[in-house]
Amino acid sequence: MRGVVFLGDRQIEVREFPDPEPGPREVVLEIKASGMCGSDLKLYRNTWTSGAVSGGIKRSDVPVIAGHEPCGIVVAVGSAVTPQEAHIGQRVMDHHYEGCGTCKHCSAGWAQMCLDGAIVFGSGGNGGHANYMKVPVSTLVPLPDALSFETGAAISCGTGTAYGALKRLSLHGEETIAIFGQGPVGLSATQLAKAMGARVIALDISPERCERAREFGADEVINPGNNDPVEAIRELTHGEGAHKTMDCSSAPQARRAAVQATRSWGTACYVGEGGEVTLEVSPDMLRRQITLMASWTFSKNIQAECAEFVADRKIDVERLFTHRWTLDQADEAYKLFDKQVDGKAVILPN
Repeated sequence: MRGVVFLGDRQIEVREFPDPEPGPREVVLEIKASGMCGSDLKLYRNTWTSGAVSGGIKRSDVPVIAGHEPCGIVVAVGSAVTPQEAHIGQRVMDHHYEGCGTCKHCSAGWAQMCLDGAIVFGSGGNGGHANYMKVPVSTLVPLPDALSFETGAAISCGTGTAYGALKRLSLHGEETIAIFGQGPVGLSATQLAKAMGARVIALDISPERCERAREFGADEVINPGNNDPVEAIRELTHGEGAHKTMDCSSAPQARRAAVQATRSWGTACYVGEGGEVTLEVSPDMLRRQITLMASWTFSKNIQAECAEFVADRKIDVERLFTHRWTLDQADEAYKLFDKQVDGKAVILPN
């Protein structure tokens, strides 16, 4: 089989690999769609290094197959896998983390928070930018028949991350939410929040992304490059601010504005990875009783719940994808993705 490998410094190779054979508690997937995620760009851009990284996430000692949004069909099962767990021909997503399987976080479906350290497929273990992928049977998440493989790939990280954050925020239909950043995760949050009945204010400095947010259901769109986002949100909310806010951009200014644009007793949530933020504790938070939380991806159970939510409400998640690529086009695909000017992209290996 073939797979895409990040060599660091924006270098990519499509290499030959042996076809995987499942161990007793493993399965092999034929990958039908493998999404490209913004967090891939850190591995793509940086100089490659081996060994453990921060936060309990383990890094492989050798370059591995990239891609952590895999979706496909079970084509082989290990000797100790029961038919109830997986069967050949089953349509599945993958919860792309492997932990010890027994600690309190793994038992709750949060393998990425494993007390012994977690492996992320696509950086610590072989990922989905390949014809086939071997995974523990415990990481499989059923893909509803109503959903395409591309939709399943989106839910396997970006869309699932947005859904997980909205769940953390306990968003209600009568509330207004302001979503900073309308890249793939922010745009997913806009689409899902509308399906939950909320009023959505979408923000982005890109006119193209602002327009896409409107197409995905945003009630109001603000370009912070042309407006003071905090004042603009307050003008749209009777001077109070949004009930809930979410930052998907990682930009320091957006993170601060997300807190400042939250009304008293409201909640702000940070989703974007990396970066910093400076807040004045008393005026920005303490004296307005603001709750500030963070949301990192989602549990295996929430991934399954997100897929059912999308299927039941017939949400067109596949509209997120603006580009579709083959394995041979991976270098071209990531060069374009690196510019971060378009929508979401997916690799279709088979």
